[in-house]
Amino acid sequence: MKVVHLKYPYQLLTQSQEAYSLALGFFDGVHLGHQAVIKQAVAKAQEKNLTPAVMTFDPHPSIVLGGRSEDVFYITLLPEKLRLLEALGVETVFIVQFTSDFAKLTPQQFIQTFIRDMNVRHVTAGFDFTFGCKGEGTMTQMADLAHNDYAVSVVDKHTVAEDKVSSTRIRRTLEQGDMEAAHTLLGRAFSVDGIVIQGDKRGRQIGFPTANVQTAEGSFIPATGVYAVRIFVQEVWYDGVCNVGYVPTFKDNNKNLTVEVHILDFDKNIYGEEVQVAWYKRIRSEQKFDGIASLKAQIERDKQATIAYFAK
Repeated sequence: MKVVHLKYPYQLLTQSQEAYSLALGFFDGVHLGHQAVIKQAVAKAQEKNLTPAVMTFDPHPSIVLGGRSEDVFYITLLPEKLRLLEALGVETVFIVQFTSDFAKLTPQQFIQTFIRDMNVRHVTAGFDFTFGCKGEGTMTQMADLAHNDYAVSVVDKHTVAEDKVSSTRIRRTLEQGDMEAAHTLLGRAFSVDGIVIQGDKRGRQIGFPTANVQTAEGSFIPATGVYAVRIFVQEVWYDGVCNVGYVPTFKDNNKNLTVEVHILDFDKNIYGEEVQVAWYKRIRSEQKFDGIASLKAQIERDKQATIAYFAK
């Protein structure tokens, strides 16, 4: 899959030799609604002998438009988003740098620069996608301004349990630790990338060694608690028990959130390894224990609950 970075007005693609069927959107999460848009664009590419492509934006528009100073956490960081797009059959991804100059484009300028000049022959987006200055451009306007230069497909909202599937709704499920609901909305288990770093080694001392995962910057971390997870390390998926929290049994008033995975049936040194953690079910909330014995007993129960969950 080819990845092309664009920046307005300095780094643009003009006079492309390829003709594109283009899906437009930020696509944070690449959830079921996003997948419907992308699959439509890929289908149109096959129908019209075009290159299936996606145009997405980086960073999140709220950073530029909203003046947000706090961290923005993504459901899918760019590397994972690209993996998911490739799996859906996308051959080219255009990543447009979202800047104040880009945000000032009129809808007409956006269409001229990022549709006509890039030889886009078919545009697909969700019913609520907007573009141009202050989001003034709608998909109705996209079609009205086509003048037979390109065709337009608008994908209606995708619903689960009669509610729209959206990134906002998925964030809510993650904040609640409802990983099964997140799985339903995403069409896959929620996951984040990270690297295994040195920890306090307390898990090893009590018979439950853990991989201390430093998640990639900007990753959305689910609610604190204990989860049944799978972890991808050294090209293999393993079942595991994950604690997301502040290890209150060992540290009072700890402000550093940790993600620690006890990997089942595993005994390797994996410091420095890149991993992917996929969350499946929240087993319980995080709690403080009155001693090591009660902590060990609970971890063993968590382990058995995880084994039983994946056995199903």
